[in-house]
Amino acid sequence: MPTDRTDARKINRDQAVGGCPVTRNADGVWLVRDYAAARAALRSPYTVQAGLGVETLDNLPARIRRPVLYRDGPEHREHRRQTARFFTPRRVDESYRGFIGDLADRQLAVLRDNGRADFADLAFGLAIGVVCSVIGLTESRPGLTRRLERFFPEEFGSPGFTTVDGLYWMWRQARNWSSIFLSDVRPAVRARRVRRRDDLISHLLDEGCSSVEILGECITFAAAGMVTTREYITVAAWHLFTDEPLRDRYRTAEEPERIAILHEILRLEPVVAHLLRRTTAPVELPGDGRSVTVGPGQLIDIDIAATNTDRAAVGDSPLTLCLARPRTDATAPVLSFGDGPHKCPGATIAIVETNIFLSKLLAMPGVRLHSPPRVGANDAIGGYTLRNMIVEADTPNGQRDRAGEH
Repeated sequence: MPTDRTDARKINRDQAVGGCPVTRNADGVWLVRDYAAARAALRSPYTVQAGLGVETLDNLPARIRRPVLYRDGPEHREHRRQTARFFTPRRVDESYRGFIGDLADRQLAVLRDNGRADFADLAFGLAIGVVCSVIGLTESRPGLTRRLERFFPEEFGSPGFTTVDGLYWMWRQARNWSSIFLSDVRPAVRARRVRRRDDLISHLLDEGCSSVEILGECITFAAAGMVTTREYITVAAWHLFTDEPLRDRYRTAEEPERIAILHEILRLEPVVAHLLRRTTAPVELPGDGRSVTVGPGQLIDIDIAATNTDRAAVGDSPLTLCLARPRTDATAPVLSFGDGPHKCPGATIAIVETNIFLSKLLAMPGVRLHSPPRVGANDAIGGYTLRNMIVEADTPNGQRDRAGEH
């Protein structure tokens, strides 16, 4: 059993502790740090998606269908029902494990052959391969990783018509949308118009979606399945490299226990730490001895990093990495994958690909952490970016690649 530590988090989060009462700030936004209140807000039929640029989509023509991330109500539920088959645990076990293992081997071959690599790049390569297979982006021209890096930069900036920076942001993103459409989405759509396959793009074509609408869905899944998964795989590896008892236990454990370790790391280090919802009718949020009623049209900011440390949900010592927590009605990673209608559909895939990748990584001869990552912030989701985490391993001849040292 790893020793519990009160400083187990790698990401410093300036926040109130979990379990605080629901409050309202000076801007009129309701702040939720309590697990029960957060779950009620996420599950309520009277809250809808907010933030993540949803407001900008109001300017789109009504005939263009919004990506599923930005839809709510019966249309959203029906889409999730029809696409659930791509993300079930059975589908993951039967259809995805094999190619995830092959992708992991190809990424780790870079580390094995060179003796040194930037771990975030390896994790991104894995996440891109997995999501592309599930979506159906399998006819891309060379350079997909570079195009995605441009589309999801570390510093996002903000759109606007009143500043040079805002105008430049819009021009740059329009160029990036066009590049991904022409190089990745259009070739995939053309191939599936000729012959359907068992993937998301084929399903969207069957629903009558246009190429532009499919582009929106692909970008949404890229953000959820590639960008956030890269950060999670990297932070999990960082924990394992720097906690020898935890690493030893992970190496020798069976898969259920390894997944429990990954869940506990994700509880402490949620990649998406703020979820926004807007009410469409009065919503009652439970509290410690009292409830709060949020009126219609109000914005709710759910602090996932705080709710995941609510003692009422996770037990004592919530800031420690502990594998012996008593089971409660909270799922293992608590609200790290969200909850309610917009709960992340790819949660199982993300955990399985992380486990496969890290299990193979830690089985490599001489694998070790050379330098910790540079930590940045993703203010749009209250998340983090981890870059330049250099890992090393023995090369086939038993020596580190000398060229990699310079």
